[in-house]
Amino acid sequence: MIRTRFKKVLLVSPVNSSNQLPADYENVRHIRALDRIFPSIFELSPNLIVFDYNYISKDMEKIVRRIRTNQFYSKIKICCYKAKIEPKADSLLKAIGVDYFIYEEELQAVQKHRLIPHLFAEILDQPVLAMLNGATN
Repeated sequence: MIRTRFKKVLLVSPVNSSNQLPADYENVRHIRALDRIFPSIFELSPNLIVFDYNYISKDMEKIVRRIRTNQFYSKIKICCYKAKIEPKADSLLKAIGVDYFIYEEELQAVQKHRLIPHLFAEILDQPVLAMLNGATN
């Protein structure tokens, strides 16, 4: 999941889907054109880039390799949003530098089985939860 620890997020997808990121995030820049990826990375200097794999599957390997070979982009985390799990393609992407995968199937399953304790765990960081546990004792 995308957490608030990422101050600047670049989303590369054809449309701003509600499954990927809410539209009210102020720290998210959404681009549709593939030729705007690297100028946007240079302008924004994001902490995280989220690629819609279904949209750029042909160019994904080339883009990730270019990001990973450039020292200027060394601290950027790369996330890949995919419709389903594909072990062969996922292992290749992981090997060339993709840090996170978000699968549409898993998001739908999580949304169906979400419990209240899990909601609090997602909202609050572990140090905050530890502090709250210490306060109750």
